[in-house]
Amino acid sequence: MILRIVKMSFPEDKLQEFIEIFNEAAPRIRQSKGCIELSLLKEDRDPSILATLSKWNSLEDLEVYRQSDLFKITWARTKVLFNAKPEAWSFVEIKN
Repeated sequence: MILRIVKMSFPEDKLQEFIEIFNEAAPRIRQSKGCIELSLLKEDRDPSILATLSKWNSLEDLEVYRQSDLFKITWARTKVLFNAKPEAWSFVEIKN
């Protein structure tokens, strides 16, 4: 399983626009092959910082989504709203 976290920062006047983009795309992202979960998070001390947390069955499933038209269109609409460079991490669970 892959956990993907994408941290994004927005000017205050662009937050609602991003949330609307997210809410529009989220149901289709959740239907993507291999998507287990998708959440939108807000940083507890700075409401202009949001993050998406998604869980995927495999890195391959995540990459198929990242190459999809849905991702490309959603990302194009989102990236013009940022006020700082986004950061992204992919994690694999360590099993003991």
